[in-house]
Amino acid sequence: MVDWRDVLLVDGYNMIGGWPDLAELSHTGMKEARDRLLDMLADFQAFSGRRIIAVFDAYRVPGLGRAFVQGKVQVYFTKEKETADECIERLVGELSHRRRQIYVATSDLVEQHVIFAHGALRLSARELRLEIDENQREVKKAIDKPGARNSRHALEDKLPPEVRSKLEDWRRKS
Repeated sequence: MVDWRDVLLVDGYNMIGGWPDLAELSHTGMKEARDRLLDMLADFQAFSGRRIIAVFDAYRVPGLGRAFVQGKVQVYFTKEKETADECIERLVGELSHRRRQIYVATSDLVEQHVIFAHGALRLSARELRLEIDENQREVKKAIDKPGARNSRHALEDKLPPEVRSKLEDWRRKS
């Protein structure tokens, strides 16, 4: 199956440093800040329909790097001597030959110029946060619509009246 969705590559530590709440959280624990960012990106991915890949810089950490999925967000930790910017540039190159739009979320000006040259579009840390906040408001509005919470997935709305009546009789007898 071919994935035709647009892709958003996120420079993870750039977002953590650029979003005040995550920057503050990172002072008490970087893992907690990463997990919070990934949770927000997972929600954003579900709402936006974009495929999201978060890249975290492990430039000074020995090893081969690693990739995994957390909350349906693809996560990359770069390999030794590879920066997040280099990994993002490589991913833009790998993904750009397919018919989709590629976005890169970074506030690094040099990186923005490089990804423009590869045909990707950029979002600053601030712009991505505004999009995520707006999507959260839209989801909350959809959930808070009158009757949305109670009837959207209620089994009783899907049952014929005679079956509902029979079940109600059983409930009252027990």
